[in-house]
Amino acid sequence: MNKVVEFPSFNDHVNDAQLHLRGPALRRYGVLTRIVGLTIEAKGITATVGSICRILKNSAAEGVEQTNKDHYVDAQVVGFESGTLFMMPLWDAFGLQAGAKTYLLSETDSAAVGDELLGRVVNALGEPLDGMAEIVCSESSGLMGSPINPMERKPIDRILDVGVKAINAMLTVGCGQRLGLIAGSGVGKSVLLGMLTKFTAADVVVIGLIGERGREVKEFIEQILGTEGMQHAIVVAAPADNSPLLRIRATHLAHLYAEHFRARGKDVLLLVDSLTRVAHAQREIGLAIGEPPTSKGYPPSVFSLLPNLIERSGTGKADQGSITSIYTLLAEGDDLQDPVVDLARASLDGQVVLSRALADAAHYPAIDLAGSISRLMPILADSDNFDTANMFRRLWTLYQQNLDLIQVGAYEMGTNPDLDRAIALRADMEAFLRQPMDELATFEASAQGLKECLNV
Repeated sequence: MNKVVEFPSFNDHVNDAQLHLRGPALRRYGVLTRIVGLTIEAKGITATVGSICRILKNSAAEGVEQTNKDHYVDAQVVGFESGTLFMMPLWDAFGLQAGAKTYLLSETDSAAVGDELLGRVVNALGEPLDGMAEIVCSESSGLMGSPINPMERKPIDRILDVGVKAINAMLTVGCGQRLGLIAGSGVGKSVLLGMLTKFTAADVVVIGLIGERGREVKEFIEQILGTEGMQHAIVVAAPADNSPLLRIRATHLAHLYAEHFRARGKDVLLLVDSLTRVAHAQREIGLAIGEPPTSKGYPPSVFSLLPNLIERSGTGKADQGSITSIYTLLAEGDDLQDPVVDLARASLDGQVVLSRALADAAHYPAIDLAGSISRLMPILADSDNFDTANMFRRLWTLYQQNLDLIQVGAYEMGTNPDLDRAIALRADMEAFLRQPMDELATFEASAQGLKECLNV
């Protein structure tokens, strides 16, 4: 059945007066046939995967559905079979009934982008969460971005100063590098993430808070970013109570914002907390539409989503900037062989692992040098810094390997000259790796401090 209605596009930002100025558009309605868990099924309508449909509640008055979310639910198409369209709601589907009218709202998912987003906190739909004015941008882009030919990407040849001694000196990072921050719960991951946010020398900071506790959004902005940090930052928040589709969309939205500023020659720092929650959201979606579970219940779509996300960051073309991305990964039960952690390590340019043993000893940031690596440090660091960092790492690891012998007094000084030196320098090495959360350590100061620590 055909019916003429007026409606705005999914991502249009228009007021009530503008709605009445639009010309009528012809829409073909389908009907809602079934809801099971997170999956909505409709018939009588065709749409491509990824498009947005609008489902009208039976209580919606004629013409009201355009402006009042109480009268409709937007859903994204995630699959189809034999004339049945499978969708998942972008917010709670309460109030929907069998036979509810469903129509195609947008064939592609897009979002508004622009400098107007700087200093703002938005949800997964790009709507403001900070209580400030509506965000009106003059541009919009497809949510999935445009892939860059790998042969056109600039090389990573500039050091990025992140302001943390242990990372600057031991795990040197480059502009456009992709890093994983791997940690269990309660070992200082959020504090280290805040230090990187405040201290990293970047033009724009884009922060995606995905699937975390809702209270952490305000705490992160007020206590860690602060007023000064927010001036050149954009925060995209999709807490744990958001639908899995919104959590996935918020992740893509954060990447889209970062890509927008990279294309304009900016050096962008992209922080996603956490990639594990993104995988959990995709697992919910995949299992709901019938994908087969694999390792730890993750469907195959998870293992294609994560590399695609990671590849959206990095350096741009010759006339563009860079996106240095840091993805936090929750090692459940401190298991570094978790399939999501393992996949991310294979896709990233390095990882920073946080140790529970160091955190329990009040050693912050609790960076475990034995499990951490920057794959670009041999290229970025000069030979003196690289050799000094390797010497520090050898002495640190040698002490850790012989810790039991040292503690029980079974080791005799003079047996191993390298271990003797590691024991003598242990206190200085620990002091070098520690850093208060409000203390900035520049790259030059970090490199010099490393040499002074080892007396070289």
